[in-house]
Amino acid sequence: MATLKNKLTVYFDDPFWVGVFERTENGKLSVAKVIFGTEPKDYEVQEYINRNYFRLKFSPTVDTVVKEGKRNPKRLQRDAKKMVLEKGIGTKSQQALKLQQEQNKLERKTKSRELKEAEELRLFELKQQKKKEKHRGH
Repeated sequence: MATLKNKLTVYFDDPFWVGVFERTENGKLSVAKVIFGTEPKDYEVQEYINRNYFRLKFSPTVDTVVKEGKRNPKRLQRDAKKMVLEKGIGTKSQQALKLQQEQNKLERKTKSRELKEAEELRLFELKQQKKKEKHRGH
C-alpha cells in the first residue's frame, strides 16, 4: 500500500517568508522551497497550493522514517506551536533542499558550458569563413 503524506511549513527567513513543501511517499522524503515575499495570508497559501502544487520542482528523494498511528489533536497543536517557536525546517528537509540546490547548480553549469562551447564553435567557424573569403580575394 502506497502512503503519501504532505506537509507545508511557512516561516520567516529574514527578509522573506518562505514555504517548504515536504512530500513523504513510501518512506522517501522530497521537498520544494517557495519564497512568498511578504507574509502570506491563509487564503493566499491555499490559493498558491491549488494553482501551483503540481508545478513545484521537488528535490531528489531522501530516506526517512515514517511514524504511523493516530495522534491526539492537543498533541498535534502543541507540536505545531513547538515547531513555530523553533523556527525553520527539519534536518531531513534541509538535506533534501541541499540535494536540490546541488542538482540545480549542476544543471546551470552544464547549460552554461554548452552555451559557451556553442559560442566558441560559432566564433571559430566565423574565423574560418573569413579566412576562406580572404584567400578567395587574392
